[in-house]
Amino acid sequence: MNDISAPSAVMAASSSAPAANTDKRVALEASIARATDAILADQRPDGHWVYELEADATIPAEYILLVHYLGETPNLELERKIVRYLRRIQLAAGGWPLFTDGAMDVSASVKAYFALKMAGERDDAEHMQRARAAILGAGGAEAVNVFTRILLALFGIVPWGAVPMMPVEITLLPQWFPFHLSKVSYWARTVIVPLLVLNARRPVAKNPRGVRIDELFLGEPSATGLLPRAGHQSRGWFGFFRAVDTVLRAVDGLFPKKTRERAIAAAVAFVDERLNGEDGLGAIFPAMANAVMMYDTLGYGPDYPNRAIARASLEKLLAIGEEEAYCQPCLSPVWDTSLAAHALLEAEAPRAQEAALRGLQWLRPLQVLDVRGDWTSRRPNVRPGGWAFQYANPHYPDVDDTAVVAMAMHRAADLTHSNVDREAIARAREWIVGMQSSDGGWGAFEPENTQYYLNNIPFSDHGALLDPPTADVSGRCLSMLAQLGELPGNSEPARRAYDYLMAEQEDDGSWYGRWGMNYVYGTWTALCALNAAGVAHDDARIKRAAQWLISIQNEDGGWGEDGTSYKLDYRGYEPAASTASQTAWALLGLMAAGIVDHPAVERGIAYLVDTQRAHGLWDETRFTATGFPRVFYLRYHGYRKFFPLWALARYRNLKRDGRARVTVGM
Repeated sequence: MNDISAPSAVMAASSSAPAANTDKRVALEASIARATDAILADQRPDGHWVYELEADATIPAEYILLVHYLGETPNLELERKIVRYLRRIQLAAGGWPLFTDGAMDVSASVKAYFALKMAGERDDAEHMQRARAAILGAGGAEAVNVFTRILLALFGIVPWGAVPMMPVEITLLPQWFPFHLSKVSYWARTVIVPLLVLNARRPVAKNPRGVRIDELFLGEPSATGLLPRAGHQSRGWFGFFRAVDTVLRAVDGLFPKKTRERAIAAAVAFVDERLNGEDGLGAIFPAMANAVMMYDTLGYGPDYPNRAIARASLEKLLAIGEEEAYCQPCLSPVWDTSLAAHALLEAEAPRAQEAALRGLQWLRPLQVLDVRGDWTSRRPNVRPGGWAFQYANPHYPDVDDTAVVAMAMHRAADLTHSNVDREAIARAREWIVGMQSSDGGWGAFEPENTQYYLNNIPFSDHGALLDPPTADVSGRCLSMLAQLGELPGNSEPARRAYDYLMAEQEDDGSWYGRWGMNYVYGTWTALCALNAAGVAHDDARIKRAAQWLISIQNEDGGWGEDGTSYKLDYRGYEPAASTASQTAWALLGLMAAGIVDHPAVERGIAYLVDTQRAHGLWDETRFTATGFPRVFYLRYHGYRKFFPLWALARYRNLKRDGRARVTVGM
């Protein structure tokens, strides 16, 4: 059977095989214990967890290229380790994908090839020939995206005319103007501001080795023009903004010098204020790298304090092993610690609970209570109270992280009967409610970040300029409110969140996952929220979501979904290889829907138990998280560790207690 009506069959089978069930319980307990031990071994001495966060080839390639752009003396051992990493993840056909087993991406491939050549790989080497053939077969380097074009322009390979016009005077525009920096997402804002200075000054890389990649172009690199309209862009809006681009090019040299210098000064002031020590501008690699290049082009030497700090922040992103190395897009300690705490609280063993409490103690002082970040442009009267995703990023706390931390602290308070986190939870709740958008949902970092027309500007070929409300973040916030006792019937924010979430359900019963792949992730989050909000398990919408999860289970008992699910012409789930983290999400979603005694759940639990490795955890090479749909994907190395433990422990607890309703928000 493969539908919700199956639990009676399981119960009948269970009653006829008590010995087998005992063996399964023993195996389940052993699996939980081994996973718990492994996660406890990963805890840092001060109580927190941080796991590697891996993206595609672009970030490590850009790290190599940045060193040569600045004319620094490269660390040859580190460079060779990054080369080994890039060669390992190269596709057999020659290019580089955006996620494991994905299709070749021409922009990632051009950057990887350029970095390899810069690091000394001969262009007649077999792997370089394969890469070159793949790139030329995909339209050549002329086909790369805007950010790759900017990199090539900085190295003097393509003209700046191939890059959309972004005048630095943008920094002086009033907030009411249709394009204002407050109208784009935090990640776009921190990347764009230093980039505006680079666009104004148009420096050329020092590039001591004089490496070029003209061989990747079908024509002359100097003849490269602007990109055509992207698939997500409206013909009308794109045509309008392309005309604006033409006008801006025509008048670029006519801006008064004093106005330009004032605009550059405003950009520098923006970066200086948000430099964030050695955690970096926005605490994300692209913004941090652009900040270093901005200081460089303005004539600030390597010893200038802010440039030195910005440069040092990039070194903290390196993940260096014995044979390989790569650069991470950012660090995820708050996210990893809060999720590990939830999993360990679910595991219930005293040593697990003690470790979770130590993790929460580490999180406590990281709550942002005194910095009024960029989000205040839309919410000037809301007090700060969130947590950032990284070690420090006070201008940009994360709504999702904050909800997860608050729920973990609330669970811990029930365990310890302590009020130590009462004020922290209250401030988190206050800030999250203040960040709710007018449609009832939440974005990750900004309220009301819904100026969708901006995704049609030529610069936004990636379609990720904004941070609008999404089902996964909104579901998490509703989960938090409900766990704190605020339900749709007694809380206006919870009612609005409930209405938003219900309106976002897809026709097939699933929910979209913006920050995790994809509909499995979104559906798990939504089902947890609706269960916490008190929606009956026999509600038709809950049953439809659960049935969707059951219907996409793989033959091996697991669940999987990959980055192709974000394509613009998505028409429904397409099978993908099972992963431990996505299997855990599906199981947690089904259990939140009241489905515990069901063949699908039993098979999913068996998949996790059977695929657990001797080291106590799970192997997972596939990417299961999302930076920007269709553009940038992530592999959280912690996901294969704490999510499977969480699902196994919850299943054990529900079966042991004879319950079918999860009593917490996640």
